[in-house]
Amino acid sequence: DLFNLERGLDSTLRILENELRGKAEVVREYAGLPDVECIAAQINQVFMNLIANAVQAIPERGVITLRTGQAGDSVWVEIADDGVGIAPENLQRVFEPFFTTKPVGKGTGLGLSLAYGIVQRHQGRIEVKSEVGRGSVFRVCLPVATARS
Repeated sequence: DLFNLERGLDSTLRILENELRGKAEVVREYAGLPDVECIAAQINQVFMNLIANAVQAIPERGVITLRTGQAGDSVWVEIADDGVGIAPENLQRVFEPFFTTKPVGKGTGLGLSLAYGIVQRHQGRIEVKSEVGRGSVFRVCLPVATARS
């Protein structure tokens, strides 16, 4: 099915409204994307996990920036936070199942692993950049919908 990623981000924000309130200001920098062929519910799950993590990474108050863009035959969505960041030694492990830096009982370590799997099944990729004390940026890249013959 064809799906608009920016509308997906907006609907995910509405679901997470309570978590965001008083904690994070959301800045949207949307480029206006073409629709992509994907399973909308799964891609929204990816957005949900990434935005929820961004909220949790912010100690008191912060900013979450949602950016979108297109490069060649793929589109990308970035979810950036100005939270605590991820230590370099943990960065390559964030997509491993059951890996978490959260206190016991606070995270299963499955959110990013599931997100990674979903994006891969959509022939896309998910990347992360982070700096301790400065925040993290997760980028999801997906191929643009191909015209059905």
